Amino acid sequence: MEKIASFTVNHLNLLPGVYVSRKDHIGAETLTTFDLRMTRPNFEPVLNTAEVHTIEHLGATFLRNHPEYKEKIVYFGPMGCRTGFYLILAGDYESKDVVELIKEMYVFCRDFEGEVPGQAARDCGNYLDMNLPMAKYVSGKYVEVLENIKDNQLVYQP
Repeated sequence: MEKIASFTVNHLNLLPGVYVSRKDHIGAETLTTFDLRMTRPNFEPVLNTAEVHTIEHLGATFLRNHPEYKEKIVYFGPMGCRTGFYLILAGDYESKDVVELIKEMYVFCRDFEGEVPGQAARDCGNYLDMNLPMAKYVSGKYVEVLENIKDNQLVYQP
């Protein structure tokens, strides 16, 4: 079998950032998948499931209510390796096009107060596995990355 594209990225050189992971064409529509890399793979600890789950709920709520992008959101969810998230948008985008959106979302997560949307047994299959304080902490660290993002954190490096 051929190695899929995401396994050809050198994860030893991958820094936290916002990367175009792939572009898919379905009819006339382009879907852009972003790699929202929050931690440096194989160098930093991975995110725990509780904060990942919390960010998933907060991020999806933010994105699907965003005045400009809500109709373009196809998917937002965690990477299996727990070093970040994938965001799929309808449209042909580059990483620099969405940095402000991603920053807005993670500021929302960092500053969120109150009950996490969907954190109830009737709304979620694992509602007890959430950690808002840690979600806020790791979101804040990622906001720092986004506020000072460099070109090598926007395009995969060999």
